[in-house]
Amino acid sequence: MSVELMIGDGTGTKLYLPAVEEEIVWTTERKGVPGQLNFKVLEDDILDFGEGSMVSMRENGQDVFFGFVFKQKKAKEPVITVTAYDQLRYLKNKDTIVYENQTADQLVQMIAANYSLIAGPMEHTNYVIESRVEENTSLFEMIQNAFDLTLTNTGEMFVLYDDFGKLTLKNLSSMMVGSPGAWLMFDEETGENYEYTSSIDDNTYNKIKLTYDNDSTGLREVYVTQDSVNIGKWGILQYFDTLKKGENGQAKAEALLKLYNRKTRGLKLTKVLGDNRVRAGSMIVVNLDLGDWKVRNFMLVESCKHTYREGEHWMDITLRGGEEIG
Repeated sequence: MSVELMIGDGTGTKLYLPAVEEEIVWTTERKGVPGQLNFKVLEDDILDFGEGSMVSMRENGQDVFFGFVFKQKKAKEPVITVTAYDQLRYLKNKDTIVYENQTADQLVQMIAANYSLIAGPMEHTNYVIESRVEENTSLFEMIQNAFDLTLTNTGEMFVLYDDFGKLTLKNLSSMMVGSPGAWLMFDEETGENYEYTSSIDDNTYNKIKLTYDNDSTGLREVYVTQDSVNIGKWGILQYFDTLKKGENGQAKAEALLKLYNRKTRGLKLTKVLGDNRVRAGSMIVVNLDLGDWKVRNFMLVESCKHTYREGEHWMDITLRGGEEIG
């Protein structure tokens, strides 16, 4: 394994290949958090960088991370501890935005243009948001709100991530790691350990109730759908929300029931063999007998921590799903 870490100087005219101490850690989370690279480099008379300096990392020539220094820490020893983030870090900025008749991908493109971010491939999200006011809200939250509206109205989930310096937006169906017949798979032999949880305590609903105050008629419209079988097993777990003008109440209620009328299942794999294709938002095949659940299906990577150290590369992965994912 060959890892190449490069840092630019403050002016962007020089590149350094510093001596890296200990390990390099690359972490990603599926939503609301930028990709992060943590490492330590030896301080010398040549190395000259600061906050805002470019950082890139490759493994065996494969692009892994591109971002910028946001934090550095020094002690008595001649070692600098560095924290770098990818472009998603700038989505922590807050703003007020009003938009009409835009899809989530159009919103991302608009935000990227307004904040001078480099945009890459963007798959179409298709669902048109009639109007929305986002006031004093982080750009992350604005985008996630648009994704949530798309998900609850269409059942389609999208993932936004930074692909080596380019904002990239993909449908979950495009995030499967591998190819037909050669999907990346994890089983009992793959990692050192795993931890499995199942729950109806978080994002599980067997009754959906939506209301809409119709200004034209002066009446409140109520849309309800439920699963009586699961209500009998779990009791009533109700999701309630109000509708915006133009939303199809019954279709949305049925989509929400399909999305949330199930247990949530979580799985954490530790110290599995590293693969740079795996990041938060990826879909990987899991083949495990977990007692009450024998899973052989795609699961969604919620977070992924890659560790590179002395010729080794392993991952800690937190997954969810295995049935319908929302």
